[in-house]
Amino acid sequence: MKKRICITALLLLNLYLALGQTDYTPSPENLENRAWFQDAKFGLFIHWGVYTTLGDGEWVMQQQKIKTDRYELLPDFFNPQQFNAKAWVKLAKAAGMKYITITTKHHDGFAMYDSKFSDYNIVDDTPYGKDIFRLLEEACKKEGIKLFAYYSQLDWHHPDYYPRGKTGQDLGRPESGNWQDYIRYQNAQIKELAENYDIAGFWFDGYWDQNDLKKAGKPYEDFDLEATYKIIHGVNSGLLIGNNHHLAPIAGEDFQMFEKDLPGKNTAGFSEGSQIGNLPLETCETINHSWGFNLQDGNHKSFSELIQYLIKAAGNNANFLLNVGPMPNGKIQQEHQDLLMQMGSWLQENGESIYDTRGGMFQGADYVSTEKNQTTYLHVLNTDLNTLSIPFAKKRIKTLSWFDDGKPVKYKIKKNVLTIYLNEAHRDAVDTIIKLTLK
Repeated sequence: MKKRICITALLLLNLYLALGQTDYTPSPENLENRAWFQDAKFGLFIHWGVYTTLGDGEWVMQQQKIKTDRYELLPDFFNPQQFNAKAWVKLAKAAGMKYITITTKHHDGFAMYDSKFSDYNIVDDTPYGKDIFRLLEEACKKEGIKLFAYYSQLDWHHPDYYPRGKTGQDLGRPESGNWQDYIRYQNAQIKELAENYDIAGFWFDGYWDQNDLKKAGKPYEDFDLEATYKIIHGVNSGLLIGNNHHLAPIAGEDFQMFEKDLPGKNTAGFSEGSQIGNLPLETCETINHSWGFNLQDGNHKSFSELIQYLIKAAGNNANFLLNVGPMPNGKIQQEHQDLLMQMGSWLQENGESIYDTRGGMFQGADYVSTEKNQTTYLHVLNTDLNTLSIPFAKKRIKTLSWFDDGKPVKYKIKKNVLTIYLNEAHRDAVDTIIKLTLK
C-alpha cells in the first residue's frame, strides 16, 4: 500500500499543533462574514470524487469493503472531460445560491485539489490532471459566489488513522498507526487549503468516528479541534469554521450545522443531544437520496419539497445547503439542474421573504415566518387550509397584506388568536406568503 505522504513538509506544522484556541474571540472580519453567512440563506453542496466512477455513492469504499490497494486503482479511471467550473457556478447563481461547499477530501482520503502533502490527489493521480478546486475558485470569483472547503477528518486511506471507529475496518491497512502523524498530515492539508485558495471557510466532517469510540468506552484519539481551528484563524481570522460533529458548538467554530434536519430536530438521528447554540445556523440535505452520484438513485425530491425545506430552514433561522452529486464525467444530472433552475425562478419572485431574513415569531406545523426590517413574512405551507389560526398575544397589527399584490388580508383577533382567511385566489400551491407589520 502506498503511503504517499511528504514527511519533511509536515514537520513545519509542529509549532501550530502545540497551540490551542480555548479563548477564541472572533475578529471583526469574522463577525462580518458571519453576518453575510446568515443573510445568504441558500448554498450548493457538492459531493464529488473518484468514487463516482463506481456509481454507488460516496460511501462505496466502506459499503463494498474495497481494499485500499484496490481502491487506489480508481483515480486511473477518473477523467471528467465534461466538467465545466463556469457552468457549475452559473447554475448555482441561477438557482439563487450564494455559496458553494465542495468536498476537497472525503472519507476515502482522496484530495480533489492539488495537495503538496500527498500525491493521492486529482492533479498527480488521475488522467484529468487538473485542480478542479482551483477552477471553481476562479469561477466563483467571477460570479460573486463564495467557496467553502468540505474536509473529512475521518480517513479510510491514510495508514496512520488509527484507532478506527465503526467505519474503515477491513480495508487492508495495518492494525496500527501513529495518530499524531495523521493529525500533522490532516492539519498540513487544511493549512494549505486556507493559505493557497480564496475560500470563505471550512465544513468539517468525520469527527463522529472517534467520538463513537469514546461513547462506547473504547480506546479513541482526540482530533484536537481547537488546535486545528487556531491554524485556520491564524492564516485568516475571517475564515468561517463549521463542524458536522453532531455536538453543541466548540470553541473556535463560527457556524453550526445540522445534517438532514432543521435546527433542534433529530428526525435523522444525527443530532441527538445537539442543542442550538448562538452561532449562525445551517441545515444540509440531498436533492435525491444519495450524497455522491448513485446510478440507481432516482429518488429526486420534488420542487415543492425543496422550496418548502428552504422556507422552513429560513423560518428556523438557518441556511439551506442543498447537495448534488455530479456524475463521473463532470456533469450535473439534468433532473437536478432543472430542479435548481425552478428554485431560482421561485426565488426571483419571492426572495425578499428569504434573503437577509432571520427566523420569525410564528412557528407551526402548517406555517413558519421570517423577519426583516420590521416586516414579518408569514409562509403558509398547507395549501388546503381555508383559514389559519395563530397564537397572537399582546400584539397590534399595523398592516396585513398578500405578498403577491399587496392587497389587504381579511383577519380577526379574538382571545389572543389571530385568524387569517386564506382567499382562494391568493393561495399558492407551494407557499402562500403574507406580509405583516406591527404597531
